[in-house]
Amino acid sequence: MDLAVSPLALPFPDMPPIGGVKLRAARARYKDWERADLTYVELCEGTAVAGVFTQSLCASSEVELGREQVRSGRARALIVNAGNANAFTGYRGREAVEAIMAQAADHIGCSPREVLVSSTGVIGVPLPKDKAQDGVAAAFAADAASWEDAAKAIGTTDTFAKGAHASAMIGENRVELCGIIKGSGMIAPDMATMLGYIFTDADVAPAFLQTMLDQATAKTFNCITVDGDTSTSDTVLVFATGKAAHPSIEDWDSPGADAFAAALNDVCRELAQLVVRDGEGASKFVNVHVSGAASDESARKIGLAIANSPLVKTAIAGEDANWGRVVMAVGKAGEPADRDKLSIGFGGIWAAREGLPVDGYDEAPVAEHLKGEEIDLAVDLGIGDGRATVWTCDLTHGYISINADYRS
Repeated sequence: MDLAVSPLALPFPDMPPIGGVKLRAARARYKDWERADLTYVELCEGTAVAGVFTQSLCASSEVELGREQVRSGRARALIVNAGNANAFTGYRGREAVEAIMAQAADHIGCSPREVLVSSTGVIGVPLPKDKAQDGVAAAFAADAASWEDAAKAIGTTDTFAKGAHASAMIGENRVELCGIIKGSGMIAPDMATMLGYIFTDADVAPAFLQTMLDQATAKTFNCITVDGDTSTSDTVLVFATGKAAHPSIEDWDSPGADAFAAALNDVCRELAQLVVRDGEGASKFVNVHVSGAASDESARKIGLAIANSPLVKTAIAGEDANWGRVVMAVGKAGEPADRDKLSIGFGGIWAAREGLPVDGYDEAPVAEHLKGEEIDLAVDLGIGDGRATVWTCDLTHGYISINADYRS
């Protein structure tokens, strides 16, 4: 299935190498395509790992194993398969994962529990063990891959490669963070989004790395939605190789902890927004700003109710400033709200204030704003100090076309 590049696509950034990280890409031929569909990353000894995973009760074997593995806090390799989600595949799916874990562990000389695996694609088809092992073997022998090569290899319905880079100063030492992600549809994370991987040369204690990832996820990956569907395979992992020459970051009192956390948050936010920009069939990137809510979490839930509403999303696709649909979405969110205090606006222009249409409201500038590719939608509940921003895209016929043909 050949897909046109999203009109919201951004160019892949320049990203530096990370000490202790070796990238490879290979063809396992999980689908009938002429492209790399397996990414292999070898990590230096002592690499710390943290992760967040889907809360789906039908999670893949890769997710189940990954949850166990990140508890150890250490990793030596990552294998990502594209084209087959290996979810809802029973013992055969788990057997295939464990086979390639053992294969990579034998190659590196580590425990299989230090090899993390992710898969993405069609649900319900066991990962073909022979193709998986052939692909991993090919990756061992492959030339070094670029960050963009690695990002392209993990995609499915993605129309462009997605990467983000940030740096931070820890004392006199500069540390780098590079991340890649795949995701386009089945995006409404309850932990993370699709498959995302962040690598840094910083020296961070595993437990604290997990704390920082959890906090970053709450305001980035858990604040995006394309279609309201949570994947069986959602995973975000952070690997810290410790190759930068600075004292280990153990907790919030460690020098550089705040700077590193800010850089990690920046990378997570950029990656999350890139997924929305590649939303299946998307033509508009939508910022939903919610303020005046009972709490920050209440604001996030209201923002997601708006962002997940097919009526709101299709109105934006049609460039229709139908703020009544936003009222509907706020009302159904199940969070505290007062109709007579509610305000709604587009592009910095209030259409309704405190439960009433604005006197003399001129829809022309709002209509003009909605013709653009980046849309700002604001909601003020007027009942508290809670606030959140959620990112989504519009809903077009392209989404139907892509998903109706997904398995072909």
